[in-house]
Amino acid sequence: MPITSSAKKALRVSRRRRVFNLRRLEAMRAAVKKIRKMIAAGPAGEAVKFLPTVYQAIDKAKKCGVIKANAASRYKSRLARAGAKLKV
Repeated sequence: MPITSSAKKALRVSRRRRVFNLRRLEAMRAAVKKIRKMIAAGPAGEAVKFLPTVYQAIDKAKKCGVIKANAASRYKSRLARAGAKLKV
């Protein structure tokens, strides 16, 4: 447990940030999972329309530092590739 007042405050801040980070991460994972199910289901129409929403969730997670920049790029690249396979 923290002893100094600054350490106590840092603990409070980190707990508060953890809640926000977990919420952002869960939103991103849910969006990615949803679009992967759409892609697996078949027609590309719905998945292509939902792609910008997924990109937005990934970018927000990157901006907040929940995931790293290369991880965000990797998610987006793989989703784009999977969507492109559906179109063909």
